[in-house]
Amino acid sequence: MSLFEVKAEISPEAVDAIDEVLLELGVEGWSLLQDVIVKRAWIVGIFEDEVAVKTRWQELSPLISSIAQPADPEYRPLADQDWRDSYKAHFKASQFGRLHWVPVWERDRFQPKAGEVVIWLDPGLAFGTGNHETTRLCCERLVALADKADGRIAEWRVIDAGCGSGILALSAAKLGFKHVTGFDNDPEAVRVSGENAELNGLAGAVDFFTGDLVSGLAGGRQSEVVLANIQADVLMRFVNELTGAVSAGGALVLSGILATELEQVRAVFAAAVPAWKIESRVMGEWSDLSLTRPL
Repeated sequence: MSLFEVKAEISPEAVDAIDEVLLELGVEGWSLLQDVIVKRAWIVGIFEDEVAVKTRWQELSPLISSIAQPADPEYRPLADQDWRDSYKAHFKASQFGRLHWVPVWERDRFQPKAGEVVIWLDPGLAFGTGNHETTRLCCERLVALADKADGRIAEWRVIDAGCGSGILALSAAKLGFKHVTGFDNDPEAVRVSGENAELNGLAGAVDFFTGDLVSGLAGGRQSEVVLANIQADVLMRFVNELTGAVSAGGALVLSGILATELEQVRAVFAAAVPAWKIESRVMGEWSDLSLTRPL
């Protein structure tokens, strides 16, 4: 039997309130997807045919519009796939040098080669796909820095500022960094990061805590690697805190920057730390900045 899906993007801040509405109504067929890395969320419905899916959306839409103001819905047939298969379709394995990000349902058949390491992704834990350009840009920089650290990797410190679901901090631990911390101003993100650490056998390997760019970077030792996958206006506002957290010879990796914002962000950081080496890349609509502090 063919199934039909309706999917509409909603504000991540509205997820809990919409979840309560669905529970109160006792309606079936609806699910909420949330990617805490890129801070996006969707409401998804799976029903038996095209007429049913459009009817159910017309019934639900007025009930959540005041909470979420959902985007225009997208409809598509699912052929003979069930909801689980549809859900899995959003999540693909990725490779960054010797690091792999692999959906947990491929655990039994995925065999890394000697020297390779794996982060297992479970979308049920809001781990995100890892396929968003901002996350990929950060991870590619992280893998390059791990290779650069070589025999000193156990001594280098890593901070993941605005850790989201913890994917970058946990990747750092898998790559061999022994002193890794991650923080986020959303306690739910910190909780999810802890669950993802357990999924990957890394419970206790990363110090996750709740904090913002002031409290999270205050009072600690400077680090050889500081990662911040956060939107551009926040990065620019906290330029002093971010650059101040980097040790001599260390790297600051910034992402969450639209390609159209790159030159503005570069100018702000270049003015704050004119002696630092600055590199950037563009991937799709997004970009990054990598700044290296002189020794």
